[in-house]
Amino acid sequence: MKEKKEVAAAIQYNEDKDYAPRVVAKGKGEVAQKIKELAKDNDIPTYQDEKLARQLYNLSIGDEIPPELYHVVAEILAFIITLDTKEQ
Repeated sequence: MKEKKEVAAAIQYNEDKDYAPRVVAKGKGEVAQKIKELAKDNDIPTYQDEKLARQLYNLSIGDEIPPELYHVVAEILAFIITLDTKEQ
């Protein structure tokens, strides 16, 4: 059986210019590991959800997330905001 490669995706949201969060990085295997390392090294919060990562991986860099992912991404962003406010 073929082993699944680890997948990672990074999104960014700029409320002043974006309608929805955009995919800014994505990768499988070693590239996924590098994305995670860069996030950790730069104190960027991460959230593990393999299904969502695979959905984001299927988008192109620069694409806004599709409406069907708004709810789950909003929950993640709310989670990250909660983490940020606890750290302050």
